[in-house]
Formats: sequence, structure tokens, C-alpha cells
Amino acid sequence: MSIMGDALGRKQRIKNSEWIEALAKIEQTVSRKELDRLVDKTVKEIRKKTKGKKAVFAWSGGKDSLVLEKVSQMAGIQSCVLVICNLEYQAFTEWVEAHKPTELEIINTGQDMKWLAAHQQMLFPQESKTAAQWFHIVQHRGQAKYYKEHELDGMLLGRRRADGNYVGNSDNIYTNGQGVTRYSPLSDWSHEEILAFIHYYEVELPPIYDWKNGYLCGTHPWAARQWTGSVENGWKEVFEIDRSIVEKAAEYFPEAKAILDDPPA
Repeated sequence: MSIMGDALGRKQRIKNSEWIEALAKIEQTVSRKELDRLVDKTVKEIRKKTKGKKAVFAWSGGKDSLVLEKVSQMAGIQSCVLVICNLEYQAFTEWVEAHKPTELEIINTGQDMKWLAAHQQMLFPQESKTAAQWFHIVQHRGQAKYYKEHELDGMLLGRRRADGNYVGNSDNIYTNGQGVTRYSPLSDWSHEEILAFIHYYEVELPPIYDWKNGYLCGTHPWAARQWTGSVENGWKEVFEIDRSIVEKAAEYFPEAKAILDDPPA
């Protein structure tokens, strides 16, 4: 275990600056020896629980997903799936193309600007219920499609209890009503241990983590961006990241056009 355990606390209560500071000081918190023991234990558990089964891992390009990628590969699991829609940041899709795992399959669930205009309640979620709906209509739907098409026995996820995520019971495995079995081998990893892996294994993060509230938002379609405080602020933040998104959205959203008419200073 790390010296500080879950000193950062729940993800939703941590300031973005605290994530950055924790990563900068991670060698004072988690030693390479501690981390390697945890990695070895996790890899052994993955091998044990997936032995004789057709299993893959879900990949999002987010920090937990990147750790999951490495430990899954160490355990002999190479196949993986990324689920996206047509509302992704161009910088992120370009990063994915340059850094994706060799055996990655990408599924696009198709949500686009016209879909968003018809479901404006989904734009820049201001509460957890709407944010969760994004995961259901994109990630969960795409993962279920991939699962059934490949006749899988299990799918590994990067979910962790420290983020408040449901990971199943003591074995960190659960099967939903659609017959999809999900296993979360990183469930008991602390935030610091995730950051330590990224540091010691020199894992390159996507550009999202360099943007405002990157560690709070994680990987996401731009329209699912959280922690904006308001829809207007959401458009301002997206404008600062990629003006071309707002230019395309102006055809459908008066708020987007207003940002173009009076750009943030």
C-alpha cells in the first residue's frame, strides 16, 4: 500500500491543482518497490480470474484505462475496445490514433451535432445523473455490442472504489442484465498508486489532462464536459480548447453563436 493511501480522497472533491501537485511529488508518496509489488499482485489476480476465459479490456485513453492497458497486457490480454461518438475533440482522436493499443477495436455509437440539438438536456451535464447517462448511451452500449459480437466471457474495466464507482462484490466482478460480465482489477488502487504507475512507467497522458479541470473531467465527448458551472461556461471552455467545435455548433445552438460573436478575452 502507498504511504498516504487515498490522501487525495474522492475524485469529485479533489481540485485539479491537487492532482497535478500529487503527480509532481509522487516519489515521496509511493516508492517504485511498493508499486511493483502492487503491479505483480494485480497481474497475478488477472491471470487467475481470466484463465481459460475469453477476456478483453475496455480502453478510453484516460489515466486509469492506460494503467489497465499495461497490467492487462502483462497478464496476456491484448484485445481491447474503445467506444466513441461523433462529438469527440479532434486533439483527442489524433492522440488515440498515435497511442492506441495494437489490438484495439473502435466502436462509434453515432451521436452527433444533430442528435445533441435534439437532446439539449445532455449538453454539459451539471449533475451526476445526466453525466451517467452519457456513459450508458455511449460506453455501455458500445461495450455491450462488442461483447456480444466477440462472444466474450468477460471485460476488464479501470473502475476504482476511490472514484466512487461500483465494481461488484468482493471479487470485483459483476454481470448485468444484458449478460455482460465486467471485472475491475484496479478496484482497490488508490489515486496515488495510479499516478505512481503513470510516473514510473512513463505513461503518456492524452491532451485532455492539460486542459482546464482535466483530471476532474477525464476523457469524454466535448458535449459531456462536466464541472463547467453553466452551459455558457461550457461553451467558453470548449472554445478555448477547440474553436472549430463551437463554429460548427453555432448552426444548432444560439449560445455557441453568442460565444463566437463575443469571444472570451
